[in-house]
Amino acid sequence: MQQPKLTSKLPEVGTTIFSVMSALATEHNAINLSQGFPDFPVDQRLRDRVAYHIANGANQYAPMPGLPRLRNAISKWVNDLYDHAYDPASEITVTSGATEAIFNSVMALVQPGDEVVVLEPAYDAYLPAIRMCGGIPRSVPLVYPDYHIPWDKVRAMVNERTRVLMLNFPHNPTGAILQEEDIRQLKELVQQYPIYLISDEVWEHRVFDGHQHLSISRFPELAARSFVISSFGKALHATGWKVGYCLAPAALTREFRKVHQFVTFSTATPLQHAITDYLTAYPEEIRGLPVFYQEKRDRFLELMAGSAFNPLPARSTYFQLFSYADRSDRPDTEIARELTIRYKVASIPISVFYQTPTDDKVLRFCFAKEVPTLAAAAEKLKQVEIS
Repeated sequence: MQQPKLTSKLPEVGTTIFSVMSALATEHNAINLSQGFPDFPVDQRLRDRVAYHIANGANQYAPMPGLPRLRNAISKWVNDLYDHAYDPASEITVTSGATEAIFNSVMALVQPGDEVVVLEPAYDAYLPAIRMCGGIPRSVPLVYPDYHIPWDKVRAMVNERTRVLMLNFPHNPTGAILQEEDIRQLKELVQQYPIYLISDEVWEHRVFDGHQHLSISRFPELAARSFVISSFGKALHATGWKVGYCLAPAALTREFRKVHQFVTFSTATPLQHAITDYLTAYPEEIRGLPVFYQEKRDRFLELMAGSAFNPLPARSTYFQLFSYADRSDRPDTEIARELTIRYKVASIPISVFYQTPTDDKVLRFCFAKEVPTLAAAAEKLKQVEIS
């Protein structure tokens, strides 16, 4: 019997680099500093609330937009942080992780032939979503080594076909953050062109050194045409729970929810209840994350002193970039494999976050780990001789 022809919608997409490097780490018994997840436990108080709600029957479908009590809590939380009052009924949607929210936002906005400006290096979920709805990604590289936005190149890329500018600040994988000048440039851009913004802000609670996160929600003229996305998985050290949310004006939220209801419909009910309880009772735990993770970053940098790697500024997230450009011209993918197999520490090569080949000889390490894990990894990495 002749098999039907299968035509891939994503012919260039394989297994994500995160899965590849994590599998390699497991195969070679390496310390996994590649995929971004903590190796310490979720707060017992939060776990207790999940168990409570499961035991008390919160096990059926939640409402499609999310539990009203969670949306109310998010509305208050965001208003306290950024002085923007999103309506919980019509402007806030709970999703199964930030990646779903990113996908829904792209699907809600992008028509076949629309162009989407993407700042690179870019989180790997952006380009597949754009391509699946017939959009055309247009890449603008951030400027190495501090990864600031080259606004002249962004303006040169935007035209009458541009539908969306994708933002991701605090930035994964580089840790760059938005500055006041970036906000000024954004305001000018949206005044000049009828474009939308998708702002991936999942790292909003990990900004260091006294800097302030400049959420798009803070600025009415930007928020009015933006999807702003965040994640409780990141904020609560529970990446496997996959609970995120999207903030947007009512007209945009209506289109977002049309997609959301046919992607996951709703997100795990007991997790939503537990997160509401925790966010209401212990907001200081999330507010304390910048100090908590800055201490981990600083400790990791201390442990890595004297290694063959040169640290680049990490102003946010829980990733530290290291350059080896002064030691070798070998590809970062090759170095990352060697570190995993030979030295037993897994990292992520930054070149994989680019649509067009770009290799600045930089690796990303996750420092969301217990100090003994970081110390063991640093001890191995200090033995590395790159040539």
